Amino acid sequence: MDPVVIPILVAALVVVFLVAATVRIVPQARRYNIERFGRYRRTLQPGLNFVLPVADRVNTKLDVREQVYSSDPKPVITEDNLVVNIDTVLYYQITDPRAAAYEVADYLQAIDQLTVTTLRNVIGSMDLEGTLTSREEINARLRAVLDDATGKWGIRVNRVEIKAIDPPNTIKEAMEKQMRAERDKRAAILHAEGERQAKILTAEGTKQKDILEAQGTQQAMILRADGESKAVELVFQAVHRNNADAKVLAYKYLETLPHLAQSDNNTFWVIPGELTEAIRTVTTAFGDQSPGAGLSASAEREDAAAAADVADSDKDSVGAPEIEPNSTLALDAVAAADEAAKQAAAAVSDAKAEAEAAGETRLPGWR
Repeated sequence: MDPVVIPILVAALVVVFLVAATVRIVPQARRYNIERFGRYRRTLQPGLNFVLPVADRVNTKLDVREQVYSSDPKPVITEDNLVVNIDTVLYYQITDPRAAAYEVADYLQAIDQLTVTTLRNVIGSMDLEGTLTSREEINARLRAVLDDATGKWGIRVNRVEIKAIDPPNTIKEAMEKQMRAERDKRAAILHAEGERQAKILTAEGTKQKDILEAQGTQQAMILRADGESKAVELVFQAVHRNNADAKVLAYKYLETLPHLAQSDNNTFWVIPGELTEAIRTVTTAFGDQSPGAGLSASAEREDAAAAADVADSDKDSVGAPEIEPNSTLALDAVAAADEAAKQAAAAVSDAKAEAEAAGETRLPGWR
């Protein structure tokens, strides 16, 4: 090999080394801290940078993007002496690469320990329920303390979040029982409210039903009473229009007596005092008015004859027409009177038999 070529190659290698040592290309969102002879010189920005070979060297390479740091669960004691494990998530960003490299040895460990200390101070002033329900307050207080402490380290804490709060297992079981009791309570309240509404609606429906039934019954009774009133009025008008005398009314009166014993619930009857007068009136209406009429020797026929005499005297006083003694009309009248007397006696006998069968030993007013 030519002796001249070797020095040229050596010189070329030295030039390449010097160029490589002089040029520094910094990626975006990165910062390089440069030390010259062991002392901080400057911070290289993203892009092409030149340094003195051998004299300058890169001490730290830092990422200035926002980063996330999740700490391990840390035990913290609450105000009511319960130990809970709390996990935190920290969002931070390096704002001063020089301070982050030279103001603190390990900024992540420092932030972690500061977070634990702050958590113990904050949680120590709260009970378990306040701890579980005051996440926003805890986050704000943590962020304020960390941001103030890490500012001189060249780090800005953007956000602090509590990822999990784990109370002891016994507390979890008690909380589950409490939640279950609250749910059962709400379910019982809703069930009772539903039953109350159902009963109210049922009562209102029953009320409306009773009102409508009462109104229907009232209308029916009014219509029935109106019909009976009109029927009685028509009968009354017919009686007066046909000029019915007392004998016809007395006969209808006797026809009504057998209906008194038709009801099964009737165990007691009061025989009115006008019964004898009604029988006498009917007998007078259909009996023989002459002294020679054939009458039986029995007491009933004598009473009928006496009633007929009284009726004849009444008829004579008002100008009633005379009936011949032995005429066919007189015989028919006697037969009708006998039939009316038999019907009346049968009605009275039936009434008395029904009363005795029901346990009545004597009918009031019975003779």
